[in-house]
Amino acid sequence: MARFVRWYGSGPLHLLVLICSFALTGYAMVRLFAFRPIEVAIWFVGAAILHDLILLPLYSVADLSAHFVLRHRGDPVPQVPWINYLRVPTFLSGVLLLVWFPLILELAVPYEGDTALTQDVYLGRWLAITAVLFGASAVAFAVELRRVRRAARADEEGPPADHDTKP
Repeated sequence: MARFVRWYGSGPLHLLVLICSFALTGYAMVRLFAFRPIEVAIWFVGAAILHDLILLPLYSVADLSAHFVLRHRGDPVPQVPWINYLRVPTFLSGVLLLVWFPLILELAVPYEGDTALTQDVYLGRWLAITAVLFGASAVAFAVELRRVRRAARADEEGPPADHDTKP
């Protein structure tokens, strides 16, 4: 088993799950391309262009800006990976916006009969979900920061480790 882990880099369960996910992806692609090959190809190319030429530069600049602005703060914060507490809610909020933007921005044809909701509720709910995501992330960051600071304080107050006790 150790030889396999050294050769592959992970356990056999990981390899099995990876093979199953590739098989499922292949099956889905065969099924999609069987019915609408042109539309699927256009969607893949469009998604790649949208991501690589528009979204990647945008969120890379946003990430670098956050690093630049928050790195030069005066308070020496202990080693806590703070940027992930900003990235996760931003990513989740962005995915929700990407999926629901026609309804959030009121660009879709109303379909009030199907949902019994008007279009004006989506923007407020998306903003509320975004606020909850950032609030929960801030609370999680504060808890982690407090834990790290307590551990650092406990290390400073503890007895020295190399204490010789010769009679």
